[in-house]
Amino acid sequence: MTTSPPTRRNPWLNGRPPTTTPERHLYCFPHSGGLPGEYVSWGQYLPGTQIYGVCLPGRGSRAAEPPLTDLDAVVRAVLAETEFVAPYDLFGHSLGALLAYEVTRELAARGRPLPERLVVSAFPAPHLPRHEARLSGLPDEELVAVLDERYGGIPSQVAADPDLLAFLLPAFRADFALLESYRHRESGPLPVPLVVLGGEADGVTPDQLDAWDRHGAATVRRHAFPGGHFYFRDDPAAVAAVLAG
Repeated sequence: MTTSPPTRRNPWLNGRPPTTTPERHLYCFPHSGGLPGEYVSWGQYLPGTQIYGVCLPGRGSRAAEPPLTDLDAVVRAVLAETEFVAPYDLFGHSLGALLAYEVTRELAARGRPLPERLVVSAFPAPHLPRHEARLSGLPDEELVAVLDERYGGIPSQVAADPDLLAFLLPAFRADFALLESYRHRESGPLPVPLVVLGGEADGVTPDQLDAWDRHGAATVRRHAFPGGHFYFRDDPAAVAAVLAG
């Protein structure tokens, strides 16, 4: 049964007001430094689905708030503020995949209603060892260079504006700190269907995506798309078709 979303404004959720009663709900956890609006725009490809982008402190409409640098603290805060409206799916891209995964685990641990699917995108399975250099403390110029090398970079007009850059970089630093402090804790397969997405030219390898099989209690579905880390920007309709399935 579809229930109505709460009327109280939730600072963690950004979405467009529904014009009709939604058939289902999709909650999207953005990538490092990402804003929720990019994912909310997928609504044009998913009629009948109410899409919410999760907005962390320190960015977007919450830019004045201090960012969180501990992933467990983010999960606790999301669950303290948010009642996910059934029926619903969780989607996360890159860092957002790890957040969506940990939120799902905590929902299960608390006996709260679970998503119908967890969709993770462009992130290695969480139990795999991580060997990346620490990025959260890099000087601005070096951090911008890393973002350009790994993820396609910050738009040139932003990189050329010191004030705008100073406004955006703290969110990236906080998100890298989330990853650097993360330690995976074994808890068994998730009690929800798991869908894994990735770009064929991404630095996240097929083996790293296949390793998500360990975290699904049932058959894990995997879909590869042309493109790199942000493959969905090339053909959002193709990704939406999987999300609609």
